[in-house]
Amino acid sequence: MGRIIAIANQKGGVGKTTTAVNLAAALALAEEPTLLLDLDPQANATRGVGLSREEGRPGTYEWLTGAAGDAEVVRPVSTERLSIIPADRNLVGLEVEMAQEEGREFLLRNRLERLRDAHRFILIDCPPSLGLLTLNGLAAADSVLIPVQCEYLALEGISEMMGTLDRIRAAVHPALEIEGILLTMFDERTNLARQVVEEVRNFFKEKVFDTIIPRNVRLSEAPSFGQPIMLYDVRSKGSEAYLALAVEVLRHEQAKSPR
Repeated sequence: MGRIIAIANQKGGVGKTTTAVNLAAALALAEEPTLLLDLDPQANATRGVGLSREEGRPGTYEWLTGAAGDAEVVRPVSTERLSIIPADRNLVGLEVEMAQEEGREFLLRNRLERLRDAHRFILIDCPPSLGLLTLNGLAAADSVLIPVQCEYLALEGISEMMGTLDRIRAAVHPALEIEGILLTMFDERTNLARQVVEEVRNFFKEKVFDTIIPRNVRLSEAPSFGQPIMLYDVRSKGSEAYLALAVEVLRHEQAKSPR
């Protein structure tokens, strides 16, 4: 049965979608069948793997509302063993439509259960807000990976996210684990970035991944070409970092449930 990891942070601009796309691709390149679920109406993960926001073609919205089945929405991409359920702007209205539904926070969990056996990993790219879509992503996940930019007030942002997770555990998902805190956009030239790394690691200790994602021009360019960084420039520092992150995720998973 596959592991479901939500990639979430209430704060935008921390490398959430970059992490979702490139970790998914790195896991697929490690020969692990991986599904990327785009739960963000901005559909940046969808474009990041080379798909457009096609009007009229079913995606996450139609799948969650029951208008389309699994086979209609799970689409392969150029990376072998990687597939995606794409998003489009229709997701904007879904939170309003879900508001009166009984068990609305478990809608995604119920849909994903059917797909677990076909994938080793399912990664959910959550919106940068705490609405019903993100709540569904966290309620469906086994664990949450939290990207955090190496900048001032990083600790405050993580603390807010930890508080949110505590409330979600209490209300809907007691077993939700922390996959790890991922430090992103690290600029080795600045004292501030190094201080943030030290503070976060001192405070959260083993919850922080060893891998740090650097600021990298090639990593920033890759989405505009619709490619994960490993396809755009496998030799870049960004590619090396996400491949290392995938190794850490696999190591954690194997330690919990050896195959």
